[in-house]
Amino acid sequence: MPIYEFKCRKCGSEFEELVFGSAEGVACPECASAEVERLMSAFAFKSGDKFVSSGDSSCTGCHATSCSSCKH
Repeated sequence: MPIYEFKCRKCGSEFEELVFGSAEGVACPECASAEVERLMSAFAFKSGDKFVSSGDSSCTGCHATSCSSCKH
């Protein structure tokens, strides 16, 4: 499923949104502004019991909720 990261241009909040098709209609959950921009996201995949990020070479093993080495 396509989950994208967005940043609100009005309040600066960053959030994730499940988007089907176009990103039109995405609004900030904090201030309800439609002035949002899609952020570049790093691809991650699950390898065994760890999530591995392809976005940062210093990341050696993200977990589902937090990462101690790259803060993802």
